[in-house]
Order: sequence, then structure tokens, then C-alpha cells
Amino acid sequence: QVQLVESGGGLVQPGGSLKLSCAASGFAFRQYRMRWYRQAPGKERELVGDITSTSGSINYSDSVKGRFTISRDNAKNTLYLQMSSLKAEDTAKYYCMIPNLGYWGQGTQVTVSS
Repeated sequence: QVQLVESGGGLVQPGGSLKLSCAASGFAFRQYRMRWYRQAPGKERELVGDITSTSGSINYSDSVKGRFTISRDNAKNTLYLQMSSLKAEDTAKYYCMIPNLGYWGQGTQVTVSS
């Protein structure tokens, strides 16, 4: 069955960095576009960005552009989100998902606080 397992979340100080991973299994990962979303308490889920199957096109929301980097390793069936210059407003639960199949991971919590 399709599984998406996020990891790498935690507590980080403002200005710090964190790298999230999303381990995928149960489907042909290398053939699918992937997305990162986040949801802060009391707010709607927000698209962070997405990446095509071959990494040929990567798009970011304006709120993270220039600070976050999405990448993938198709040999390892893993999606990544490198986050830098983190701000308090980046605090959220981060999810990976497959837009064409509609599957979501369980999410990993990122808290930016001093």
C-alpha cells in the first residue's frame, strides 16, 4: 500500500535550519509529482511547494521562496524539504503528498521558537 512517512521535524530557533524527509513506498515514486503542505494551528492547510517527477520544475509559495528548497532522490524514494532562515510563522505541521493519487503522510511538527 502507498505510504508516505515524514521525519526531521523538531524545535528550532528563529533563523535556524531544518531538513525534512518524506520516505515513500508502495507506488512508483519516480513517476509522480510530489508536494509539501503545512498547517499551522487554527489555519487552513497551505501549499509550500511542489516538484515534478524528474525535478525539472520546482515551485514555491511566496511565503517560503528563497528560504526553502525542495528536492528528491528517486533512487531512495525520498522527498526533501530544506528549510533555512526559519521564522516563528513557519511553525506548522508539515505534510508530503502525491497530488495525482491523493495520498498524504501523517505529518511532522516544526516549531520555531526561542
